[in-house]
Amino acid sequence: MIKNLKIITSIILIQFLVVSTINAEEKEVKDCFEKINRATFAFNMALDKVLFRPVALGYRKLPSPIRTGTSNALNNLTNLVTVPNNILQGDFKAAGNNTARFIINTTIGIIGIFDPANILGFEKLEKEDYGQTFGTMGIGEGCYLVLPVIGPSTVRDTVGSLISLSGGDAWYNVTIRNDTNYFKESDYYFSKLSEGVDFRAKNLESFDSLKKNSVDFYATVRSLYLQDRKRKINNLKIKTDTLDDGDWESIDK
Repeated sequence: MIKNLKIITSIILIQFLVVSTINAEEKEVKDCFEKINRATFAFNMALDKVLFRPVALGYRKLPSPIRTGTSNALNNLTNLVTVPNNILQGDFKAAGNNTARFIINTTIGIIGIFDPANILGFEKLEKEDYGQTFGTMGIGEGCYLVLPVIGPSTVRDTVGSLISLSGGDAWYNVTIRNDTNYFKESDYYFSKLSEGVDFRAKNLESFDSLKKNSVDFYATVRSLYLQDRKRKINNLKIKTDTLDDGDWESIDK
């Protein structure tokens, strides 16, 4: 039943994606479902207030080495999606660098808790996903979407996420699709939840500042998300004024 639902959802979203590609000359991303998006955004903000922000505050109280190690391990897992997309984008140098990082940090770095790969000259690069790969192919964003819990997205990025859940994410395949004795479904969901808490904890101040100073917080988040996605797709070094998945050193006092 779930597999059939995924297939049907993918077909619908791909149809939207085709339309967005035909209209790719239009630079402005349309908010086709604004009423629904705003309702979902309000739900996410309420959930953040009662769950994610309090958990993130507690997470921030953990010793710095624990937070840094957790962040490193979660970032190491993202290479399982980043490397295939490096290859699809034709960036074989980055694919080699990220493959080496994953192997070194998973072994010598103890499942990615430490980052010896950086010391050996394999630098940490920008994360890549299937939505970004679609963007490099010239596929338009489609309509702007706000997904429950997950947050800002577009039709293109949502299709990319579905591809990850349909075999494009090795971590998903190992934990959920294969459900081995070593890895179970809970491991995947726990890692994703931890990733969300880790990101939220890094951005407590910037998030609160944006909310306080925005006349329309929904519109601000939408604008910054779309700017950041364009920056990542074009591999621009200049950061947009948005929430940043940066290093812990930037917030530790």
